[in-house]
Amino acid sequence: MAAKSGSTFYWPMRLLPASKRAAMFAIYAFCRRIDDIADEPGEAAEKRAALETWRRDIRGLYAGEQPTGKLTAALKGAIDRYGLPRSELEALIDGMAMDADEAGGLRAPDLETLRLYCRRVAGAVGMLAIRVFDRADPATERFALALGEALQLTNILRDLAEDAGLGRLYLPRELLRDAGIPGDRHDEVLAHPALPHACEALADLAEARFAEARAAIAGQARGSLWAATAMMVLYHRLLRRLRQRGWRDLHARVRVGRRESALVAIRCLIGIPPAA
Repeated sequence: MAAKSGSTFYWPMRLLPASKRAAMFAIYAFCRRIDDIADEPGEAAEKRAALETWRRDIRGLYAGEQPTGKLTAALKGAIDRYGLPRSELEALIDGMAMDADEAGGLRAPDLETLRLYCRRVAGAVGMLAIRVFDRADPATERFALALGEALQLTNILRDLAEDAGLGRLYLPRELLRDAGIPGDRHDEVLAHPALPHACEALADLAEARFAEARAAIAGQARGSLWAATAMMVLYHRLLRRLRQRGWRDLHARVRVGRRESALVAIRCLIGIPPAA
């Protein structure tokens, strides 16, 4: 699933030791599965019901029930081996539910709501990943939460046009207001001449979160956190390329290629991480 999707995370995960790789791919597959529920066409009630089924399945794993499929079996292995907190897996479901409400998802949320969304859909992944990396200490948790928000804000800036196709607009209302953009209609916002001002302001917030993540693990980017460091480098490069492209032609795809991803992952693995 990760390979077919062209995920930037593929090579940092692929080069992990077998048990950690299996755990990270299980977490990734779970995220993709519940994200598909929120994104695919359908009634909001049906989506919520499907997400609640996953919540029951997750709770069942922690209650000692047998897995019901390949994905739940893979998650069970990761939970048992690395002590993954149930609360973080459920936080992911809560985040996807924010995209599956009656309104079709977030539209120009306030900053507080956007940060809650980022904490659920991205921060939770970080909090799970650091346990797979055997580094669940306070500094690494700060790193995971800051990096998770930085990655999600970068995703938001990368996917503006794609999200608009789903009726969603994640740019926060405060930044739209400061840029002089009224309303929350995605078509009007993305066509507004002041859109680049709002995007640059959100990019500044993402840069600040990347800086917080680096500061949280200053001098500790090697060793067990090499894969997370690779993800940080790759996404920081993506953010900078988005800023270089600008915010006029939102359909001009910006990405980090597979070869570059593999090289960054290898350099981080051997202890010489490149610059963003």
